[in-house]
Amino acid sequence: MTEQPGCTDEELAALPLTFRDGAFDGKVVVISGAGRGIGRALAFRFVRLGAKVAIIGRNADRLDSAASALRRIGGGVFAMPGSIRDPVMVGQFIDGVWDRFGGLDILVNNAGGQFAQAAMDISTKGWGAVVDTNLNGTWNMTQACGRRWRDAGRQGCVVSIVASVARGMPGVAHSAAARAGVISFSRTLAIEWAPLNIRVNCVAPGIIATEGMSVYSDEARAALPRSNLMKRFGSVSDVTDAVCYLAGASGGFITGEVLTVDGGYQLWGDQWTIPRPAFFDP
Repeated sequence: MTEQPGCTDEELAALPLTFRDGAFDGKVVVISGAGRGIGRALAFRFVRLGAKVAIIGRNADRLDSAASALRRIGGGVFAMPGSIRDPVMVGQFIDGVWDRFGGLDILVNNAGGQFAQAAMDISTKGWGAVVDTNLNGTWNMTQACGRRWRDAGRQGCVVSIVASVARGMPGVAHSAAARAGVISFSRTLAIEWAPLNIRVNCVAPGIIATEGMSVYSDEARAALPRSNLMKRFGSVSDVTDAVCYLAGASGGFITGEVLTVDGGYQLWGDQWTIPRPAFFDP
């Protein structure tokens, strides 16, 4: 797979901005899994639009690198290595954000991960690891921020990165189940938290050209561009613009929604991350 423009920090800092300068001035944005890929691109996008960002990720070196790069372009940054699977650590992180910036406005749940394997072969440990990060970790972050907003009497906004799961995701049953769970609890929270003036939405990317695609085989990566109507990979900008749309004033009347950014995969195409069985041949 060829990496798309925007993978390096220099390219992320130079990508054209869809939203006006200062669109997020004064806002504090929390982003999980910001050490690389979509999460790192999100951090760059929000800083360039005027926000202060707080980032968390398991890989301390990647997180430090992201924080240093963000500070070089003038961003106010708070970074803490840690696992969103641990609710105690998540609480400490959110406390740190509040202490550093005096509050927070937007949570972007981006952290997650998966590996391609036939459902029959996924181990109990492998299933648990993916579900614990993608579903439970997202819940830990969301509830921690929601409680803070409630207790402070502040409005809030949650945008969770999920996946286009409506047609199934052969080869990643664990991730499909976890992402569907996030979509379901997000719709539920949109109702429960409406009296608190907290909006809750999701963005469902399709195949996005980042280093995260390296977990798939060469065969799968070569076939994936044929999985959608556009017949190509999306870019990180496609996702960051969707998140900014929902998180900003442009999304002020949207809650409980899933914005799908998948090139039309939900309508047409086969997205096999494991070998496609001959059973499905014409």
